[in-house]
Amino acid sequence: MFESLKEQPADKILMLMQAFKEDPREQKIDLGVGVYKDASGNTPVMRAIKAAEKKLWEQETTKSYTGLAGDPAYGDAMIALVLGDSVPRANVSAAATPGGTGAVRQGFDLVKMANPAAKVWVSDPTWPNHLSILKHMQMETVLYRYFDNETRGVDFDGMMADLEKAEKGDVVLVHGCCHNPTGANLNMAQWKDLVALLNRKGLIPMVDIAYQGFGDGLDEDAQGVRLIASSCPETIIAASCSKNFGIYRERTGLLMTVANENGNQKLNQGTLNYLNRQNYSFPPDHGARLVTMVLTDPELRADWAAELEEVRLSMLGLREQLAAELQRLSGSDRFAFIAQHRGMFSRLGASPEQVEKMRADSGIYMVGDSRLNIAGLNKTTVPILAKAIIDAGV
Repeated sequence: MFESLKEQPADKILMLMQAFKEDPREQKIDLGVGVYKDASGNTPVMRAIKAAEKKLWEQETTKSYTGLAGDPAYGDAMIALVLGDSVPRANVSAAATPGGTGAVRQGFDLVKMANPAAKVWVSDPTWPNHLSILKHMQMETVLYRYFDNETRGVDFDGMMADLEKAEKGDVVLVHGCCHNPTGANLNMAQWKDLVALLNRKGLIPMVDIAYQGFGDGLDEDAQGVRLIASSCPETIIAASCSKNFGIYRERTGLLMTVANENGNQKLNQGTLNYLNRQNYSFPPDHGARLVTMVLTDPELRADWAAELEEVRLSMLGLREQLAAELQRLSGSDRFAFIAQHRGMFSRLGASPEQVEKMRADSGIYMVGDSRLNIAGLNKTTVPILAKAIIDAGV
């Protein structure tokens, strides 16, 4: 049987990580992998998470299973964080998942169960794993224009024109904030126009929100998903705790459905439970329990929010420093978009050849489409990167 298996394509980001590790140069910069790093190049355990772990170690009395959807308190805490008071709690169903990736996969499974004929419309570009999962599941996928390579902003006219071609019942996958890989995001006027199109054409929004708090703030980053959830009859939401709680390896996510008109909350909850049972039975609990403790303890929550704000402002500072250094070296403002983007990533608009030149000449590692992780920089490495960008002819 095994001899009939085919070699699968290697993950480009994981290959990049390996190449960086094997590079013997002392001066090299990893801007590829999508994790937050502090100025020392470490991915720290957040203070509130550390305190919650200590408290959990002292208080936990069992490692027995929770429920198929995970601990209900985790679902309640995350629904409040993501959706606020934008929709009644009774309209929302939720299930804990192994990371945001697990939530995305379960969300696609839900779509396939409910409407096997639905096409999934995905931004061009998007997080590569979106496309990989959809291909593996043999779900029909259509790209819609999103990133303008000239302005390095959102091609909103192209996006809306493409989505006009979607058919009733199709699913439109959008990034809730801090678009990966571009860093270019919709403004509130554009979110409102998108909602109007979704409702007029009978399309189902699916929001992937993995970086809440990394862009403009916890509530600000949730404005788009809250508008969609409160305005559309049905919404699917995949949320991740990896970045904003710094618990990457704990694999902590949540899949939510919002049913505003047809009272399907109970049916939806049963379906989410069923999907979890078919995939992995009970979801991981350790990270979810830490998140619950942080969000429901006023002191821990305040410390977490303060540290998250420090992280957000440090990335904004690096963006502004890099844009200013590039303006100084180039004598133009053509890199101003870097300061306007939000989240960990920006797409430079460099060619694969220019990306390779930066790697070969300067030890700069970024994804081939020129996505760079701003959080991989510090004040010392920003000038090195800026010079490499100019020298590569970007």
